[in-house]
Amino acid sequence: MNWTTLLVAMSPEHLLLAGIVVLLTLDIVSSRPRGHLPVALLAVIAATLAAAALAIVGFAAEPFPGQLSVDSSAFAAKAIVLVLAVPALLLARDDFPDGPFYVLLLSSLYGASLILSADSFLTLFLGLELMSIPVYVMVLLAMKRVEATEAALKYLILGGTATAMLLMGVSLLFGFTGSLSLDAFGRLLDTGSPMAQAAVVLILLAFFLKAAIVPFHTWAPDAYEAATVPVTGFMSTVIKAGVLLAAVRLFGFDSLSGRLVELLAILSLASIVWGNLAAIRQTSFRRMIAYSSIAHAGYLFYAFLGDGEGRFQAVAFYALVYGLMNMLAFASLPTAANDAERDRLDNLKGLFQRSPFAAVMIAIAMFSLAGIPPLPGFVAKFLIFRNVIEAGYTLYAVLGLVGSYLGIYFYLRVMQYMFMSPVPAGLQPQPAARLALGATAVCLVPTVVLMIYPGGLLGSL
Repeated sequence: MNWTTLLVAMSPEHLLLAGIVVLLTLDIVSSRPRGHLPVALLAVIAATLAAAALAIVGFAAEPFPGQLSVDSSAFAAKAIVLVLAVPALLLARDDFPDGPFYVLLLSSLYGASLILSADSFLTLFLGLELMSIPVYVMVLLAMKRVEATEAALKYLILGGTATAMLLMGVSLLFGFTGSLSLDAFGRLLDTGSPMAQAAVVLILLAFFLKAAIVPFHTWAPDAYEAATVPVTGFMSTVIKAGVLLAAVRLFGFDSLSGRLVELLAILSLASIVWGNLAAIRQTSFRRMIAYSSIAHAGYLFYAFLGDGEGRFQAVAFYALVYGLMNMLAFASLPTAANDAERDRLDNLKGLFQRSPFAAVMIAIAMFSLAGIPPLPGFVAKFLIFRNVIEAGYTLYAVLGLVGSYLGIYFYLRVMQYMFMSPVPAGLQPQPAARLALGATAVCLVPTVVLMIYPGGLLGSL
């Protein structure tokens, strides 16, 4: 083994691991540890820069043959996932001044980075569990709501169900092919054997559950609503991006056909329609974002209907834009006396009169999530549906576009609350959360760049 190659190939993971060790050391050597946020932030930024640099230079290696390998696409995916964690860390300062939150977040990021380099189901399984288990705990940490316990338990049980589905599917795959390689999954896609088809469906359903695709979505609204703002932001962006980019690595360049296309298209379309319709009825901002997240998961899985060559580009660009917009909205939310009050959509009434900058930032996020040009959300949706049409699934593309129009209503309702509603009587203005402006800048700057010059990123993916 070439140790230099190993150190370079896994430098993002090593930097995250170094951050975890430093944070644990701070807890051990000091009775009143401080400085958790700067250490975690430094580790994530360093890992992001390392991944981005290695993606730009096109570094490729196979430090653990058959188990883990890296190339420019893997590093680009890691950079996208890691950069989305930066605003989540900045938003966490008020809810988690110190403590285990930062260790858990870095541990989850380590797992997300690992799955994006996986070449075998062993590595994929390890990465998925390392990514998911810390999040179950993060939902409970701040305990600002009594519902947090129930939400974390539901998330844990359904996450365990996804794990069981994945392991059962992998066991069938191993029994049929005698291999645990991700390449073996591609060989099953065109196989007519019932065992092979069962393996593919179980593995695919595990990813559906992790990504909250209808009808495996029931954990998401409760978990998003009960968790604190930074944890909800982390789940809706980093975890979502990690799962979808891992699915891209799983499918590779293999094209889908037959009943698998129907399964993927029908469940994705159901997610788009149901997510957008259910979001209309919500009075909680985070619950509305949860159903919006379900709809966006449908858009992302639509990309798998298209050609394998353009799949990674479409999913990576969409995941980055979707994550930036979600984080921008969370960073701009007005504060309130308690978490439940802050989460109410009514708290946004008259926001433009109280805080014009925050209202404009949320408006940018909502319009982009709705896919309104010239914002980058429009380009992201265009890439998805272009790939679907080019693959010959015009009907599915049209139905998906019609379903996407349903989402415009609840995004515009947020606009109506902020710009056209009077300030509620008795609503007391609260000071802005610390570091929220920094989180806003981290999301806004790349958003403006992607709006003006999306080809810069697309050309490098």
